[in-house]
Amino acid sequence: VTRLAHSRAVVMARPPRAQNPLRPSEGRAWILLPSNARVGYRRLLDKQEEVRAALRELATCRRTGAASGPLGVIVAGIARNYYREVLADETARPPTFEVTGYPLCEEAVDAFLGGVSEVLVLEEGYPFIEERLRGLPTGSRMKVHGRFDGTVPRTGELNPDVVYAALHRVGKPAPEPAGPLAPRPPALCSGCAHATMLEALKSVMKAFPNGRSFADIGCYTLGALPPYEAIHSCVDMGASISMAIGAARAGLHPATAVIGDSTFIHSGLTPLVDAVLEDTPITVLILDNSTVGMTGGQRTAASGPDLLRIVRGLGVPEAHVRPVTPLPKERDAIARVIREEIDHPGVSVIIAQRMCIQEAKRRAKDAKKGDEQS
Repeated sequence: VTRLAHSRAVVMARPPRAQNPLRPSEGRAWILLPSNARVGYRRLLDKQEEVRAALRELATCRRTGAASGPLGVIVAGIARNYYREVLADETARPPTFEVTGYPLCEEAVDAFLGGVSEVLVLEEGYPFIEERLRGLPTGSRMKVHGRFDGTVPRTGELNPDVVYAALHRVGKPAPEPAGPLAPRPPALCSGCAHATMLEALKSVMKAFPNGRSFADIGCYTLGALPPYEAIHSCVDMGASISMAIGAARAGLHPATAVIGDSTFIHSGLTPLVDAVLEDTPITVLILDNSTVGMTGGQRTAASGPDLLRIVRGLGVPEAHVRPVTPLPKERDAIARVIREEIDHPGVSVIIAQRMCIQEAKRRAKDAKKGDEQS
């Protein structure tokens, strides 16, 4: 879930473990033949009880809170953090069972349920634990609150406010959380090169009410929001080019794809090869900011001249590989390039090359620090 992706915690690293020796009998075990798959699946099922025993030994699933009470609470994953935030005083918590590993310790859970008359389940995503409770001997005979009965909203992520409201619905008062924070919708950084490309693309697409721009995973996905509103889809990594190809083959024009340099190397090469093979009339915008901006500024696998060579090497015609520099003063010129390539009845690629503004700041800071130390 998004909130989990944005969380942080102290992690204690263990020393590296020696590699397990490969037994001679396992020489072909990792070849995915049907005969191996059948045997492997049986072994996997046999291991489930071993995993449950290990979880019991590690005490990853444990009971906390009050020793007894009519209401029990089962929490799992990041929901445990929200629950502890709402009921910070452990003595104020009803009998609580914390699930921190799978497969579910069903015997321990059923024993916990035997000491309460009803239970509230707090878990992210699909009500997996809640559904499993109904199949347990004790759980099938008691009132279970959660996403199925509306105590917890069926859609959306959990947060302390949702947990607070759920506790009140089942008659467990809790201290009211702090007041709501002002909403801070995501936005492109000031000076981001992507903004220039999105503005240019939007200006061109105004002339094509039936045209579509398919985006990929990256900062530029924000191009779907105001003030840009320049893209129409984002599904998964690499889908931008594939969806543009499908749209073009279905007769839609223009069909453009917007993808970053690192995402292109990760998942955009294959669909571009397909587009080149059929000379599909799509225009691909590769936004080359020389970094993996979404996940912390890691070095991208190919950028600048290397990226140009890769695109040309895939067979995109030289005349239709168009590098541009996405500066605000170049927006109108970039819009003309986009329009020219949209009019081209085949595959074309426009590569916008300008370093991520945050990465540029970091490099300048590191360089200054290095000069001072020297």
